Amino acid sequence: MDLSVFSAMESEVRSYVRSFPTVFETARGSIITDESGREYIDFFCGAGAVNYGHNHPALKKAVIDYLASDGIQHALDMATSAKRGFLETFHEVILEPRGLDYKVQFTGPTGANVVEAAFKLARLATGRTGVVAFTHGYHGLSMGALAATANSWFRDAAGAHLGDVVFHPYDGYYGSEIDTVAMLEKLIEDPSSGLDLPAAVIVETVQGEGGVNVASAEWLRALRELCTKHGIVFIADEIQIGIGRSGDYFGFEASGIVPDMVTLSKSISGYGFPMSILLINPELDVWKPAMHTGTFRGNTVALVSATEALNTFWRDPAFVEGIARRSELVRSRLDAIAARHPELFTTRGRGLLQGLVGTSDNELAGRISRKAFELGLIVEVSGAHDEVLKLMPALLGDAGEQADATLLRGLDIIDQAVEAVLAE
Repeated sequence: MDLSVFSAMESEVRSYVRSFPTVFETARGSIITDESGREYIDFFCGAGAVNYGHNHPALKKAVIDYLASDGIQHALDMATSAKRGFLETFHEVILEPRGLDYKVQFTGPTGANVVEAAFKLARLATGRTGVVAFTHGYHGLSMGALAATANSWFRDAAGAHLGDVVFHPYDGYYGSEIDTVAMLEKLIEDPSSGLDLPAAVIVETVQGEGGVNVASAEWLRALRELCTKHGIVFIADEIQIGIGRSGDYFGFEASGIVPDMVTLSKSISGYGFPMSILLINPELDVWKPAMHTGTFRGNTVALVSATEALNTFWRDPAFVEGIARRSELVRSRLDAIAARHPELFTTRGRGLLQGLVGTSDNELAGRISRKAFELGLIVEVSGAHDEVLKLMPALLGDAGEQADATLLRGLDIIDQAVEAVLAE
């Protein structure tokens, strides 16, 4: 496979091509095919940008029909029929059934930009500047979002001071016996702690890039209560765990909390088209016109596929039931690996974001990922030391075969890769 043009012309910043060194050409469902015709099962899903798999026929038809009708392609934040269709459907299918009352802001199309917007609005609404983020958190790599991203590998590339963010221990950081929300409350209520009252707290209910760390419902409820008590804006970052990956549309649903703001990106469009939205408690919507703009904040093609995804998947209760079934298949297989090798692995995760954690060798997950790729599976690693094999398969099975056949084949490859690496 000739990759010479990429190494010759593309910046050294390129990343995933180093982990998965082939030239991909086509994709359908959970199968990606390279130029040589070799097929790979996808347990990566574009880092969560294609949760429904690649080129789903219903979404593809909606996009093609829209393009064929000369539907408007670019409209900034002007009113379009595509935007109206998304807003009405999102309210009817997602917000109203969950009793959620949010204003919707269409930000620039990246996850980092919607985080930037959330921070700006929280600071504008409260008149304060500080943000509390959490250990192992990841919120994007533009300067404001990077300030709340914990990993030093990303932070060291900033080349400038990253200010106005304080990091606090995530749930379980010191073990299950230490209540880190109580620690944060102590700091906030102590006038001599050195921690000024923050404008916002930002949290992922499951930390994907940080190592598949799962916050308990109790911890999230306590954090929500703390923010309410002190007038702190609670921002839920749902960019990776949201849009069904947790098993619910939102990762925060199971805890029963209602965030003040919610950042969404990745799989909103359902087709890999860039799109981000910020959900805002109406009381906090203190923007003045054009205070946060962006040329591509009105991606109409993404809006069309996003609306079709809501109609195709989220109106059907069987879809959510299928996520639960597939999640149990993944977790049971990972638990079986950990049971065979208890000295080497443990597991953690939620829904279809699951991790096989190397407990004694930080390089083990990376070796398994590379071996899995050799065997025909794309699966990445995460965590502070890349010690977690992070599984993110599609939320639904491939058409034309038994519902979970591709998923099970991928899990078989994980088994094979683990045993092959341990036998080396």
